[in-house]
Amino acid sequence: MSSPDEAAVRAALSTVVDPELRRPIDELGMLAGVAVDGGRVTVRVLLTIAGCPLRSTIEADVRAALRGVPGVAEIDVQLDVMTPEQRQALKDRLRPGRGIPFSRPESLTKVFAVASGKGGVGKSSVTVNLACELAARGLRVGIVDADVHGFSVPALLGITQGPTQVDDMILPPVAHDVKAISIGMFVRGNQPVAWRGPMLHRALEQFLTDVYFGDLDVLFLDLPPGTGDVAISVSQLLPNANLLVVTTPQAAAADVAERAGSVSAQTGQRVAGVVENMSGMVLPDGTVLEVFGSGGGQRVADRLSEALEASVPLLGQVPLDVALREGGDTGEPIVLGAPDSPSAVALKAIADQLAAAPRGLVGRSLGMTPR
Repeated sequence: MSSPDEAAVRAALSTVVDPELRRPIDELGMLAGVAVDGGRVTVRVLLTIAGCPLRSTIEADVRAALRGVPGVAEIDVQLDVMTPEQRQALKDRLRPGRGIPFSRPESLTKVFAVASGKGGVGKSSVTVNLACELAARGLRVGIVDADVHGFSVPALLGITQGPTQVDDMILPPVAHDVKAISIGMFVRGNQPVAWRGPMLHRALEQFLTDVYFGDLDVLFLDLPPGTGDVAISVSQLLPNANLLVVTTPQAAAADVAERAGSVSAQTGQRVAGVVENMSGMVLPDGTVLEVFGSGGGQRVADRLSEALEASVPLLGQVPLDVALREGGDTGEPIVLGAPDSPSAVALKAIADQLAAAPRGLVGRSLGMTPR
């Protein structure tokens, strides 16, 4: 058997992507050396930290990439750790400047802050399913669980792994191709978080500043119910965020949801639309049972359009669905686990509209100089 070509070996290794940073290991400076000796290939990979939780994944991916190279008979993967200088070079490459990348003029990330007037309307479930649906279409998607007191995003995504900290940079876990960060990843068990306003603002700011999401197409923020401290902080830290208002068909829920959307008149944010969750349940015989009444989503959209003097569409109505609840309990969102179910179909239609929404260029740098 002939020896493998080193160029072919390196080409294969260029396809190995770091599971947290989602970029090729050779591009990140993690590929420290390649040696070919007959049919034996030795690869030295530098991990960001000694306790890297995905070291076995990286090693497995390296081996899998090399198995397809002609002439490779034996693979030796040596895992080492970056020096402080190498880690700093990596951080400088990933984050050339401090601050919130999504608020920079050149950022083209669509930011959707998902809000509701009251709790219990399925806001987090809607957020997670829309994020997973867009990620399944090939978009780069992240979620910030800004509901510090009522965090639920990790469970809905099935995330049990904590973030990886590289000095002052935090690498978020990835589930269903969605990067997510939540205060729930930093507390033990079901421990409550009893924080007041300034601490909530600081936590949100740190999530947006210190967590490395990379170049995202879409960022979702799962806001706590109401119009309190976090909603105000989002308007200050991400003034370009678009609000998605989630309500149920019930009149009482619609009234408070209207207030959650109307706050945009004070913050200057745009309301991208309204999502009516827990709409009529489709029964086995095809009839629809309207457990929470009907019309709440359209009422909110109409009232917000009038109050804000701008068109606020009803993006969709997501029916009550047992499979939606089951997916949340198991960490497998319904758009992935039961894509043909009534609620998944409705969520996919909403995702269609979010994906088609243009990313505004007003006030953004195009990197061009007029002549």
